[in-house]
Amino acid sequence: MHKHVIRALFALLVASGTLAAQPRTADPVKRGLQLTDFPRVVKLATDVYGYEEIRQPGFTTVSMIVVGKNGVLIADGQGNTAATQTMLDKIRAITPLPVKWYVVGSDHGDHTAGNAVLPKDITYVVHAASRAQLVRDSAAAAATGRAGAAPRVVIVPPVAMSGDEQTIDVGGIGVSVRFLGRAHTGGDLSVYIPRDKILFMSEAYLNRVFPAMRSAFPSEWIATVDRALALDVRRFIPGHGFIEESAASREELVAFRKALVDVIAEVKRLHALGLSADDAIKQASWGPYKDWFIADQQAPVAVRKIYDEIDGKLPPR
Repeated sequence: MHKHVIRALFALLVASGTLAAQPRTADPVKRGLQLTDFPRVVKLATDVYGYEEIRQPGFTTVSMIVVGKNGVLIADGQGNTAATQTMLDKIRAITPLPVKWYVVGSDHGDHTAGNAVLPKDITYVVHAASRAQLVRDSAAAAATGRAGAAPRVVIVPPVAMSGDEQTIDVGGIGVSVRFLGRAHTGGDLSVYIPRDKILFMSEAYLNRVFPAMRSAFPSEWIATVDRALALDVRRFIPGHGFIEESAASREELVAFRKALVDVIAEVKRLHALGLSADDAIKQASWGPYKDWFIADQQAPVAVRKIYDEIDGKLPPR
């Protein structure tokens, strides 16, 4: 059968619904995947890879890997030492070169708690706000360690980046680490590869995951996404949810921005009615976002954080 006939038949099947398009969701099961399919490596460009690992309650934590001529850069790790070691083993299957750079896109434990297995001489790139948070986390871990048990290890990078941008030559591949503004944390970093027009956004972009705002700056988060969308980017990579193809990645980032706008607007509406945060949680109407991943867990957190922003309780810049 000629290739043009096959293409025509395929187009007819898609149009008729016989071949359904892959659903836009962070749920691996709804995407037709098994948990045993993970972790998996997704090739993004020559020597650039995404890494998707499943964390509870069943959605991905995403890292990015850049393989240069003399070493490897990782953007974000995984949530425990075993998972991070598995990622290092997967990298070793790609290249024997050493892992030399690590970008702290998010300081949260689901991205950093496995960092103790990284090479001891690795160079960290971290925003000052995230380094300060890791210092606090390290002190808290040491103070709460169980008697007779080793405390949880929180790796604190020795120094923070001095500005909002740092360029790294990863053996012939230029990598630009950028602070585009406060979003999911106070020190969110994105990793831009101009050669391939790829932007890894860490937890500033949660693909089809309800906006998680435990340590967020809600309105500033929208501005951070706007700065990302204004860059010359072909493919946006999230910190949670699935890595999409180029066009879908922009569509989903725009959809996530709209989720931020709509969630904030709904909470502002309830605040203007004079409702307490507890009553607002009970009365909030999330529309399509009620079906986004972990909405039941994250919606109450978002209400309280947006109330804090409205009431001027968030830390200043």
